[in-house]
Amino acid sequence: MGLFTTAQARAELDRLRPVLDRIVAVRADAAELAAALRPGGPPTALGGVPEWKAAQARLDELMTLVQQTGAELRGLAPLLVDFPAELDGSPVLLCWLEGDPELSWYHRPDPGFAGRRRLPDDNRPV
Repeated sequence: MGLFTTAQARAELDRLRPVLDRIVAVRADAAELAAALRPGGPPTALGGVPEWKAAQARLDELMTLVQQTGAELRGLAPLLVDFPAELDGSPVLLCWLEGDPELSWYHRPDPGFAGRRRLPDDNRPV
């Protein structure tokens, strides 16, 4: 897929919000089920092995939906979604982290998340 403009990435993020919210919910279920399946793990009303496998399969489906947009799912806990873009002629990744109210950050590919910076004012939402 190609590069996103800041406006396109924000629109795609808005469209993906229900999918991302579902990932968070299924991720929590899968974690609870996995803990319950360990020897001596706490019981859960969510089920057992079949439900854990179903949750894993659903997570895979949801993550694929995100990737099919051209966005890059970089982390699952917390969710981290990057949108390939260009800023001032240089390749960057517009970066959304679970809990961010909007897409307002970027980083260059080389330093990755550690180099995360706020988007310049002319690329911020009004």
